[in-house]
Amino acid sequence: MLGKLITMQEQPIFSARAHVFQIDPATKRNWLPASKHAVTVSFFYDANRSVYRIISVGGTKAIINSTITPNMTFTKTSQKFGQWADSRANTVYGLGFATEQQLQQFSDQFKEVKEAARLAREKSQEKFELTNPALNIAAPQLSQDLSEDRHSPPLLTVNGPEDKLFRSKSADMEQMTSEKERIKKMLSEGSICEINLEAELFTLQDSNAKLVAALHEANTGVEEWKKQLAEYQEETGRLRDQVAELEAQSGRPGPSESETRDELTQTLEELEALLKAKDEEIHNLQSKNSDIHDLEKEREEAVQRLQDLETRNAELEQRVERAEQTLASSLEERDRAESEVQRVIDVLDVKIYDLNDLRQSLAKLIDK
Repeated sequence: MLGKLITMQEQPIFSARAHVFQIDPATKRNWLPASKHAVTVSFFYDANRSVYRIISVGGTKAIINSTITPNMTFTKTSQKFGQWADSRANTVYGLGFATEQQLQQFSDQFKEVKEAARLAREKSQEKFELTNPALNIAAPQLSQDLSEDRHSPPLLTVNGPEDKLFRSKSADMEQMTSEKERIKKMLSEGSICEINLEAELFTLQDSNAKLVAALHEANTGVEEWKKQLAEYQEETGRLRDQVAELEAQSGRPGPSESETRDELTQTLEELEALLKAKDEEIHNLQSKNSDIHDLEKEREEAVQRLQDLETRNAELEQRVERAEQTLASSLEERDRAESEVQRVIDVLDVKIYDLNDLRQSLAKLIDK
C-alpha cells in the first residue's frame, strides 16, 4: 500500500510520530480517531512535479494523503495538538503529539514546506507565462519546454478574450480563497469559544447544585434547633412552676424539702445554662442563615449567568451554521471556477498545439 501511495520520485524530508484524527463529517465539530496509536507522519517531496505531500499509513490503509498548497495553514490549538484543513480531501486533519517540542518542530516544518510550495508555484507560473502568442512561432525552444512540462498545469496569461476570462476567474479564486480562510478562522474561534462556554456552563451547574444542597442543609438545621429550643423553654417553665409551688406550700421547708428544692434549683440552673448555650447556637445559625441568603443571591446570579451563556451558545451555534453554509457555497463557487479555468487551460493547450503545427508547417515551407 505504501509503495503505491509514494512514487519513486518522492523523497521523505521530515518524519514525526503522532496520533491522527479527522473531523467528523456529520457534525464538523467532533474529532474522530484515525489511528489507534501513534503512527509515523512524514513530509514527502516529488521533484518531477514540485509537489509536497503529508503522508501517514496505519496498517495497510493510508490515513493521511494531503498535498500541501500555499493557502493551507497549520494551527496549534493546544500545547500538544495541531490541525490543518485540506479542501481537496474535504476534511480537517488533527495531530496529537507526545511533547510540545514535537508539535513545534512539525509546525515549523509545515511553514517551510508551505513556503517552498509557494515558491514552486510562482516559479512554475513564471516559466509557463506567455506574454504574446506570436512568440511561439519564433521560439522553438519555448515550445519544447512547454511539451516537456505539460504534466504540471500552468497558470497562463494570453492576450485576447480568453485573457479577460482567465484574469476574472483568477481574481474570483483569490477572493474565494480569502473568504474561505476567514470562514475557517471564524469556525475555529467559534469552536474554541463553544468549548470555553461548555466548561463554564458545567462549572456554574456544579456550583449551583452545591449552593442548593448547602442551603437545604442549613434550613433543616435551623428548624431542628428551633424545635429543641422550644422544648427546653417549655421544660424550664415547668420546673420554675414546680419550684414556686413548693415554696408556696411551705413557708419554712424541712430537710427533705430543702434537698428537693436544691436539686430542682440545680437542675434549673443546668437547664438555663443549656438554654443559654442553645441560644448562642441559634444566634450562630442565624448568622449562617444570613450567609446562606448571600449564597442564595450568588446562586441566582449564577443561574442568570448560566442563562446568558446558554443564549450566547445558541447564537454561536447559529453563527457557525451560517458560516458552514457560506463555506459550502464558497466551495461550490470555487469548484465551478476551477472547472472554468481548466476549460480555459484546455483551450489554450489546443491553441498552443495548433501554433506548434503552424510553426512546423512554416519551417517546412521555408526549407522548400
